[in-house]
Amino acid sequence: MLKFSKIGIITYHYPHLKTEQVLQRIINKPYEWKMYALPFIERTKREVLFPHRPEQTDAVAPQVLAEAHGIPYIVCSSDKDIDNSCDLYILLGGGILSRECVRGKRIINCHPGIIPAVRGLDAFKWAIYEMKPLGITLHFIDEEVDSGETIAVVPTNVYKTDSISTLARRHYENEIDVLARFDEFLSNPVNPYKDIPPDEPKKRMPLEKEKQLIEKFYEYVERYAK
Repeated sequence: MLKFSKIGIITYHYPHLKTEQVLQRIINKPYEWKMYALPFIERTKREVLFPHRPEQTDAVAPQVLAEAHGIPYIVCSSDKDIDNSCDLYILLGGGILSRECVRGKRIINCHPGIIPAVRGLDAFKWAIYEMKPLGITLHFIDEEVDSGETIAVVPTNVYKTDSISTLARRHYENEIDVLARFDEFLSNPVNPYKDIPPDEPKKRMPLEKEKQLIEKFYEYVERYAK
């Protein structure tokens, strides 16, 4: 089993909701923390019919969180500035890491889809569109997209009275919960979908497919609701 005491948190040097939410859940765990803050690049907002995640910039700045909890805060000009001083790293924000960064490190990521069946972007939407089960995958990062060693897969419950909004909220909450329980899953891996067929990574869902999503959602609930 992987032994660790020093853990690096990789995030943006910018307010980031997932970082704030996970940090509140893990800060009292008995580890020595270090925070690495990567540049945040503002991208043009895409037109979407359904924003399935809360606004991530509506949060406390990570440097404020680090200072409040006595965590060393390292501002990085790129991910190559992330040193190898920690036993384990948790990726909370920062995009796709370079090979130079990943090399020689054990970095955990949380993907909002069941790997290897739902990989890439807009995993929540693609799972519904393609009628695949919904879940969160905790995994180690390697040099390929969403393909590193799986630590745990945790299903997201679907209920018969769900709307797409309530399911999206629960799925996001599941992601935060799984990330916060990383050490529990390292000690006790779980994966009820070991034999799920693989698929190629997806790009953002185009609008014409997203328009079909609500209609497909009712069929999805019929299939997967408890």
